[in-house]
Amino acid sequence: MRPDSTTIYGIDFTSAPSARKPITCVRARLGDGALAFEELIELQDFVSFEAFLATPGPWVAGMDFPFGQSRRLVENIGWPLSWAGYIREVAGLDRRGFRQVLEDYKRDRPPGDKHHKRACDVLTRSQSPQTLYGTPVGLMFFEGAPRLLQSGVHLPCNHEGDTSRVVLEAYPGVAARRLIGQTSYKNDTRAKQTAEQHSARQRLLSELTGAAGRRVYGLTVSAPDHLVDDPGADSLDALVCALQAAWGCLRSGARYGAPEDVDRLEGWICDPSLRVAAR
Repeated sequence: MRPDSTTIYGIDFTSAPSARKPITCVRARLGDGALAFEELIELQDFVSFEAFLATPGPWVAGMDFPFGQSRRLVENIGWPLSWAGYIREVAGLDRRGFRQVLEDYKRDRPPGDKHHKRACDVLTRSQSPQTLYGTPVGLMFFEGAPRLLQSGVHLPCNHEGDTSRVVLEAYPGVAARRLIGQTSYKNDTRAKQTAEQHSARQRLLSELTGAAGRRVYGLTVSAPDHLVDDPGADSLDALVCALQAAWGCLRSGARYGAPEDVDRLEGWICDPSLRVAAR
């Protein structure tokens, strides 16, 4: 793979894809220090997502869901102490069974010691991958991680696979906070969608495609204005995932940007902020 000229994908994931709320994918082209938007793709079911993962490379994709669980949870439950090992354990459960495992685990634990975070979750202020309600990133992990393993893609610092199909964990929230602070820019609930959030999405896109984006990610980004029209920001978040993946792609010779002390059981989030915070 030539890291200076390749196809980049950014995926805003959901644990229950449908026509109304698809898995949203941005395809972009990385080359000559620039990331150029090419196409917006909607994957309305997991069959489509699995077909996407099987697409021949070379490509690099950034996906917005946790690829792993905390080492503490894995060790306490007694799952195998390898990423592929415990993902196979998870793949052997149905959704109800996975929920029950997490609910049983936390039931008798004291407050504040029920939901564990990975090291990268602490650094990026993201939720525990055990979370089942609100934004159910635990269910995203349950639906996403086993499919990554089954597909044979390469997950740097997690699992060796087909190095022409590279998948990196992305997280738009860390990029958004860096570029526009704590400003709310999205909501999936129609009654809670505001003009101020639309303005915030416009500002975020402006920052991504302007000097701030170049300063943080070292790339010039070009993307259409219509990406801000989605109140849930799925399209805009997919673009951010693509940018994080492109940043990692340019560091393919150095663990795709992963910190030197990355925990291979837990995984990591591909963003320059982790390298700064880990120092």
